[in-house]
Amino acid sequence: MEEFLKGRRVLYAVPVSDQLESFWREVVAALAGPVDAGLLYKNESEHVVEKPGTRQRIRAKTAWNADTLRGDYADLLILDEFQLMHESAWTEVGAPMLLDHDGDAIFIYTPPSLHSTAVSKADDPHYARKMFKRAQNDDTGRWQAFSWTSHDNPHISAEAVKDIAGDMTSLSYRQEIMAEEIEEVPGALWKRQIIEDSRVSETPISFRRIVVGLDPTGSTRNEAGIIVAAHGHNGDGYVLRDASLLGSPEAWAATAVGEYHEWQANGIVAEVNFGGDMVESTIHMVDRLVPIILVRASRGKLVRAEPVVALYEKGRIHHVGVFPALEEEMVSYVPGNPSPNHMDALVWALTDLMVHSDYASFAEMRRMSGGFAPPVAAGIIGKVL
Repeated sequence: MEEFLKGRRVLYAVPVSDQLESFWREVVAALAGPVDAGLLYKNESEHVVEKPGTRQRIRAKTAWNADTLRGDYADLLILDEFQLMHESAWTEVGAPMLLDHDGDAIFIYTPPSLHSTAVSKADDPHYARKMFKRAQNDDTGRWQAFSWTSHDNPHISAEAVKDIAGDMTSLSYRQEIMAEEIEEVPGALWKRQIIEDSRVSETPISFRRIVVGLDPTGSTRNEAGIIVAAHGHNGDGYVLRDASLLGSPEAWAATAVGEYHEWQANGIVAEVNFGGDMVESTIHMVDRLVPIILVRASRGKLVRAEPVVALYEKGRIHHVGVFPALEEEMVSYVPGNPSPNHMDALVWALTDLMVHSDYASFAEMRRMSGGFAPPVAAGIIGKVL
């Protein structure tokens, strides 16, 4: 508001309309006097207040990415909840729009949590955090970096913060209330640096086996984990794709089968703790010839995941590219917390490929059966892990 009253052209952008309306109510209330007197013009539908005949203006917009931010210019750009936006909102539109007027940008964000990372539009959900870190270390004078906790905000009730804190985990409290940048979650099974150190951009020419790991769900409110992984001839494992989705059983079955065909995989490794025969029948409704390994979790998640974690620590598992949602689940998961779907599908796939040697591979089964004939007998294998 102060910058607008100085004659600047201000553009405030935030990902969702609820946040935009909160900001807009404050603007309308603050400028009601000059608007009513005809000194300023207000357009409610476009969320604009401007001084007629000048470029002085304040506007609020929703902006997930470059496309939703296009068609405007400013000399003060404010990107609020920046951790939820795609990087292109800044790199493709935000930065260029400031050039003509030597403008300024303000980025406001909350350190990413597991929830915010899942809904972020960014290719790299930690883009905002990395930008903030660079700003903190900047010695050119281009950047200024500030950090405050919710306790520092005089407009937030201290009693409300205290009350809300009682419903939060210690991790979410540190991130959401104390604004701490937590790169490694205490007690988490995976460390971010381990994943980063083994990341590759290309895969070997061929693999011993490829499977699609599936952690199904019977609710459209929860994601089904679908991970494609492979075992290379060099003995290492490769995570090729995260195709997890929010959808019906028919949707996740069709997606898993689609990944099976696209990657020419050896089969689908599916957990049946939820749904039992439903998982098998739903997949075979899409394609009756897809071979399935049905696995049932009888041991705790920590016990099942530990051998896979050990492979990561030895540098034997490589992510081919970046899988933000999967990786955030991995580095945020502390045993005892609710089950993350992407991570479960990963564990099932890599366990089948690289951990267990007490049942035959698909190739061996083909030889033993004298010609693989799914889905009868050899097409479905039961395994308790």
